[in-house]
Amino acid sequence: MWKTVMRSGLAEEEEEEGTSEGSEPLSVAATRELVEMWRQAGKKVPANISEESLNIMQELPTKSAKKRFLKYLAIKEFHKKAKKEKSEKKKEARMEIIKQVKENEEASRLKNTYFLQFWRRSLDNMHNWKAAQAMVFGQPLIFDMSYENYMSRKEMENTVNQLIESEGWNRRSADPFHLYFCNLKTGGSYHKEFVKRYQDTWNKLLITVTEKAHVDSFPREQLVYLTADSPYVMKTFEHDKMYIIGSLVDKSIQTGLSLANAKRLKLATARLPLDEHLNWESGAKNLTLDQMIRILLTLKDTGSWEEALEFVPKRKHNGFFQCLSDRKGVAEDLGSRKAQRIVNSQQKSKITPHRTPLKLIKSAENQMNQQQQKRWWEEE
Repeated sequence: MWKTVMRSGLAEEEEEEGTSEGSEPLSVAATRELVEMWRQAGKKVPANISEESLNIMQELPTKSAKKRFLKYLAIKEFHKKAKKEKSEKKKEARMEIIKQVKENEEASRLKNTYFLQFWRRSLDNMHNWKAAQAMVFGQPLIFDMSYENYMSRKEMENTVNQLIESEGWNRRSADPFHLYFCNLKTGGSYHKEFVKRYQDTWNKLLITVTEKAHVDSFPREQLVYLTADSPYVMKTFEHDKMYIIGSLVDKSIQTGLSLANAKRLKLATARLPLDEHLNWESGAKNLTLDQMIRILLTLKDTGSWEEALEFVPKRKHNGFFQCLSDRKGVAEDLGSRKAQRIVNSQQKSKITPHRTPLKLIKSAENQMNQQQQKRWWEEE
């Protein structure tokens, strides 16, 4: 009975608000009541919901979108709770080990002083020092942050996760890049998510963040935009170039977006030689941002494509080509397919059949028939 009453009350509220274009969205209090009603109705909703999540839910246009968002928050809360329980169990096990060690120390006061403890803080200081040196002497690596309007909120959060991973891998490398986050708007979706994740550490990161475009910060002739849609293959790593990576996680597979952006800015483009080194299976050749930076870091240090492309997920390919003949065969196959595409395009661009003279068509057919007819003096 109470469900009917609450649903009827909600229907009356929706009728009062109206469905016209000028209607205002639900208030935060009304949204909270709606969440509570769905919780009592047995829907999958989080136990605790923040004001920020309520504001995001308030902006969603349909009821189904709100339900999906609440389900996403509930699953996220469940994983967070499970992770917390797992860490607590590890902490209890660690405390038990420490307790046993202390009990054993009473029997023997001897301690191992051969391998001294290396503190994590010292390791962090070393990584930060290398990152600070890279900001002065390091080769720039640019992340283009101009794609936030092409992604959903979930895709944007996934992009930020990959950028955080990329910054960590770069800082812990032997020779890090000088990272640039270009086209990052202050107060935009990217900036808010970064501040939310890093909190006070955001202003202490050893990277360069700017609202300026990369073409306004660096010489255009030294910029190379890395995109999977480029027709040009990156053969070697050039230390005097400044490579650009588009900060884009696209679940809907909008092909050619970064390539179109690079062409609009008249920048050189390149793609990784995945087909030339890997026995690639069917599927898109898009890699995550952290995989890209690990490939570039390895390529910068070693110059070996075999070592660098080890970071490509194994599920996407059947391994490296073992010998040079395999690579030649693949190159010939790619060349023949490219040549066939050129021939097809040329045939399409020729004069249409209805404009071709009839005499020429008949003469060509007669020549074909004469060539196909077998002559009586030819041997079998």
